[in-house]
Amino acid sequence: MLTALTLLFVQGLFGTFDTLYYHEYKLRLPAQHHAQNELRLHALRDFVYAILFCAIGWVTWDGIWAWVFLALLLAEIILTLSDFLEEDRTRKLPPGERVMHALMGIIYGLFLAYLLPNVWGWTHAATGFRHVTFGWLSWVLSAMAVAVFLSGVRDMVSAQKQQEWPQLPHR
Repeated sequence: MLTALTLLFVQGLFGTFDTLYYHEYKLRLPAQHHAQNELRLHALRDFVYAILFCAIGWVTWDGIWAWVFLALLLAEIILTLSDFLEEDRTRKLPPGERVMHALMGIIYGLFLAYLLPNVWGWTHAATGFRHVTFGWLSWVLSAMAVAVFLSGVRDMVSAQKQQEWPQLPHR
């Protein structure tokens, strides 16, 4: 499980860089009207990640809850694939962002490969949550949960504002 959580931590670092450098600094997505749907997808995915980051370092999702956890993982995959399609439909990604997304996909795949055997074990336990801790990693993942939640709120608010702004004609 420690390997899976370390990979999730690395995924969080890559996601932070992708968001801060590409989405906020280089491309300024929150100010781009064409990014409204992309921002909504980012927000929904951020909310899923907030749950994953916060919970996985502190509790196991046993019994029926393991299936809920698996549904969250599946939702993240669906949101990410939808985001890829939306990006391709609305903008040309810079080469570095495309590479970043590929690396994040590889890391997420490795994360799942190490995580899923643990989750399979959770499905055979009595339904409930058991407390676990992974030291500093649990705390760092919790901090990442707060950060990704706030990022999701920002993206959702930006998407909503874009919907309310009149679209100006190009000159």
